[in-house]
Amino acid sequence: MHPEVAAHIKSFPKETQEKLLALRSFIMKSVEGLEETKNYGIPTFKRNGKNFMHYAGYAKHIGFYPGAGPIKELSEELKGYKFSKGSIQLPLKEELPLELIQKFIDIKLNA
Repeated sequence: MHPEVAAHIKSFPKETQEKLLALRSFIMKSVEGLEETKNYGIPTFKRNGKNFMHYAGYAKHIGFYPGAGPIKELSEELKGYKFSKGSIQLPLKEELPLELIQKFIDIKLNA
């Protein structure tokens, strides 16, 4: 794990750390050849030298940043989540929506 990513994750309470690690692991297992780094102050996955997606911990949610195009494409499935042009808030009190995250990954891989 990239040291700055590890520091970001360790800066949160245990429950948040577990969710961040689960999200990180899911993305890494779903996509081969990802490079892990920290961009824009948050954990970032790069693929083929370009930003692929980002995520970050916050007090009450995990920020997930798959990009504006995928969010627009899946906007109907995001009802019930707070989201904007490029980000989605995944509430800490809910399970990670791994099926939805996989859809974002698939869109990014096929872009």
